[in-house]
Amino acid sequence: MSEKMNFEKSMARLEEIVKQLERGDVPLESSLALFEEGTALIRSCGSFLDEAEQKVVRLMKTESGEPAEIPFGGEE
Repeated sequence: MSEKMNFEKSMARLEEIVKQLERGDVPLESSLALFEEGTALIRSCGSFLDEAEQKVVRLMKTESGEPAEIPFGGEE
């Protein structure tokens, strides 16, 4: 992962890794490397989602149209 990946590319790569591991024909050493890459991608995707959630919180508005920090999911 030399280039910085965005969320969509990270998820696509994670899906590829899962498919490879599910096939079960990858040697053990390669499986471990894929697993390590996958866990790093999961952390990266989690960070992307945390950042997106913070942006949503900042962008939400009150009923009067004024901007307000409302917790994500607070309108349930």
